[in-house]
Amino acid sequence: MGIYKEVYDFAAKAGALEGYVYPKEEVDLGYLPQWVDNLMNDYRSFPSEVREELQGLCNGTVGRTIRSLLPSLGEDHEVIKKLKSIISGNLPSSPDDFTYGR
Repeated sequence: MGIYKEVYDFAAKAGALEGYVYPKEEVDLGYLPQWVDNLMNDYRSFPSEVREELQGLCNGTVGRTIRSLLPSLGEDHEVIKKLKSIISGNLPSSPDDFTYGR
């Protein structure tokens, strides 16, 4: 797969995850470990210059995902730790902070 398709695929997965876990009535958390592992593998497969280019946007999308998951999973959950490993800096202020990472 070409790099543009890979970036699109990563972004689609990250955005879908963000939407899936956004605070609402009920979320089936059973999907998270595999979903996050796939996201991690995609991110790590990018050349460093690609990661640098999309890092700010990744910080926002993945950071909002973390903010959505923290109340139910807590800081020490493996999913939270994995997601935090691909962002830099502080988390967005909330799952609704769409100014972060721009």
